Amino acid sequence: MKIFDDVLYWDGYGGKFNLAAGRCRLRLFDLSKGDTKGVPQLKPIIAVVSDLPGDKRHTLKKVSVRACIGHVATTIAHRFKIDHNRMVMVEYYPRETYGQQSEKAIPEKYDVVDLKWHGNKALFPSWRPLKPPLLDTVRALVSSNP
Repeated sequence: MKIFDDVLYWDGYGGKFNLAAGRCRLRLFDLSKGDTKGVPQLKPIIAVVSDLPGDKRHTLKKVSVRACIGHVATTIAHRFKIDHNRMVMVEYYPRETYGQQSEKAIPEKYDVVDLKWHGNKALFPSWRPLKPPLLDTVRALVSSNP
């Protein structure tokens, strides 16, 4: 069941320059609600984050999700009152084409982000490719919510 599908803003470090503040697309799903015929999940909350298509990383004040994933995860857990132990963070990168006639492609990519939590703050991220069967579930959720 979809909980949220919109732009998420996070604060970053705050201060005068508001360093590391940004925004991304967040698709938040709760697999424990809705159709419960499947296998129960230990981590039923799936947070799928991706950079917004119009945001360019070289533009001032635009930061990538990957660079600030700790801030993003902390914001999601706090804002939606989610137990971080029950949440899977997934970075999604859609398929991109390039070349003079868009003849080359970079395939879509799903990465799980493992975080170490200290209190209510997410730190020390590490990334790994999302593997089946969870990959199949997340891919179906993303494709049904383009």
